[in-house]
Amino acid sequence: LWEHSMTMKSSDPQMAEDMARMQKELAAMPPEQRKQMEAMMAAQGMKMGMAAGAGWPAMSAKVCLTIEQAARDEMPPPAEGDCKQTSMQRSGNTLRMKFACTGKQPVTGEGEYTLEGPKAHRGRTTIDTQEAGKTVRMEMNHSGRWLAADCGAIKPRPSSGQNRP
Repeated sequence: LWEHSMTMKSSDPQMAEDMARMQKELAAMPPEQRKQMEAMMAAQGMKMGMAAGAGWPAMSAKVCLTIEQAARDEMPPPAEGDCKQTSMQRSGNTLRMKFACTGKQPVTGEGEYTLEGPKAHRGRTTIDTQEAGKTVRMEMNHSGRWLAADCGAIKPRPSSGQNRP
């Protein structure tokens, strides 16, 4: 069981406005309603908080990897969409990859992960997509830490072995 945390920013001013509005709505919720929403997200292994000074929520999700997935040193595919790694290079403890996703809203991206031993990693990912004929870029900083050998109720993600170039 791993916990992946991330913060993000977007080149799309509308997305920043939407995020600010969502934050205000969450802050204005009665405590009981906010607790219900947080409990619903926690049941799916997710939680959100405010990233200090970033203006974007910090998000975290619990992810289950099988022993086989962990042994392959590969990044798991997203839970949704048809994404394929188009390249992956490893140099020492750093993985660099590029990917492309098809579907309703195709995206391309690249990322770099630095493995900080067997129980932690950090990195960055850049994703490009099209919105109303314009390229929108999202940049994410993320980290991961190993929590436990037992994933509990969280199911393993699909293997990306079939998606390797």
